[in-house]
Amino acid sequence: MHEQLTESVTPQSWTLVRRVLPQHTDHAGVMWHGSYVAWMEEARVEALAQSGLIYSELADCGYEMPVVSMAVRYREGIRHGDLITLESRLLTSRGARFPWECRFLRDGQVMADAKVELVLVRREAGRMAIVRRVPEPLEGAMARLRSGPSPNA
Repeated sequence: MHEQLTESVTPQSWTLVRRVLPQHTDHAGVMWHGSYVAWMEEARVEALAQSGLIYSELADCGYEMPVVSMAVRYREGIRHGDLITLESRLLTSRGARFPWECRFLRDGQVMADAKVELVLVRREAGRMAIVRRVPEPLEGAMARLRSGPSPNA
């Protein structure tokens, strides 16, 4: 049975729309699992940018946000030519851990869903150190990220 959405994942979800191209698929024309991961990364980086934080600027300040866990549930095959909407949102953060939820939709039907958790780290003396608390300059962008895009955007 197909799960049909009657509303978005959240009224404040970040969205990214992509068409499945040949390079996103396997030999049978079905979207390859690595493409899901790449699109989720693109959606998160774009949401960061729209919230006022360019990922490269975050890296220039010595911070990174690596993925520490990920789970993807494939419900229906996504195929070459499909137009897919990714709806994603940042869930309630715990310290400097940032859990995301994402759904891949085709014509309102959930094709896949995923949960991804990132952690904020800082490069110090050639190694990475977990940040226990989000630094003040980043907190505003993270608050905007959690609230989602403005309705007028």
